[in-house]
Amino acid sequence: MEEGIFEQRTDLSKLHTAVDQIKAALATIIVGQHDSIELLIAGILADGHILIEGVPGVAKTLTAKLLARSIDAKYSRIQFTPDLMPSDILGTSVFNPKSTDFEFKHGPIFGNIILIDEINRAPAKTQSALFEVMEERQLTIDGQTYKMDEPFTVLATQNPVEHEGTYRLPEAQLDRFIFKIEVKYPSLDEEIAILKQQHQQKTNDQLSHVKPVLSAKDIIALRQTVMGLHVEDKILVYVAKIVHESRNNKSLFLGASPRASLAIVNAAKALAAIRGRDFVTPDDITYVATPVLRHRIMLTPDKEMEGVTPDDVINQLVQKIEVPR
Repeated sequence: MEEGIFEQRTDLSKLHTAVDQIKAALATIIVGQHDSIELLIAGILADGHILIEGVPGVAKTLTAKLLARSIDAKYSRIQFTPDLMPSDILGTSVFNPKSTDFEFKHGPIFGNIILIDEINRAPAKTQSALFEVMEERQLTIDGQTYKMDEPFTVLATQNPVEHEGTYRLPEAQLDRFIFKIEVKYPSLDEEIAILKQQHQQKTNDQLSHVKPVLSAKDIIALRQTVMGLHVEDKILVYVAKIVHESRNNKSLFLGASPRASLAIVNAAKALAAIRGRDFVTPDDITYVATPVLRHRIMLTPDKEMEGVTPDDVINQLVQKIEVPR
């Protein structure tokens, strides 16, 4: 196909500049993890919440903090613990003796970028406090509704191996995350680079190296640009077939919901924009299908016993569906 045959209908220059600056800033501190960082940026541009899973010490929290630091918006961090109550997150009504009335004191959930560290450490009562705010971007407390300021994004981390003092996230909660990003151990070369970098650093203040690249208004504008990208009907049919197949697969006890279909399309739009295109290709769909679906499907017990992973089943699903031409 001749070069330049596709005419760019959407100006993506500002988005490219911002993404390149964010990637460059994070690369000065985070070694490797290029795919994870790209997915994190795509998740924010697609107006989604992101779950980051990995063993302790692979820089999950640091990466999320650095990404938040690159956006000039209100940031708050909540450390989840087994004794955390819903009011510790949402806020509580406090009596004001001057006005002789109760005033609502906002909790840390009121912000633009919310980092929830070790989200699987809080019990079901506290987890359920996030349902409304993550889906509807609002809170209802004592009959009063509070709208969240835009942008509103939750970045949550969890540890896959510890069982002591952890609680499994409810399916309804998991379905509210656009991506589940799995952060792996670094390769040998990457680990050597990490050691050299840390050894040569004269300060522990890593966050000071990252300066804000985008404002809250910029994020809102870029999201509107991403949502306006072109998606052909045959691509939408392709997504629907993949998700529908997950509901009829013998390896799965639970398939993906229609929210998953929407998440795949929105994530693919963001990925296409990051990669310099104003239209979505089947490759974008297959790339985002795994991080969008891996936390939304549930394997049958016998497949779990066999050591099959959700990623294995998703790859099989995608390969079964004919790619649109």
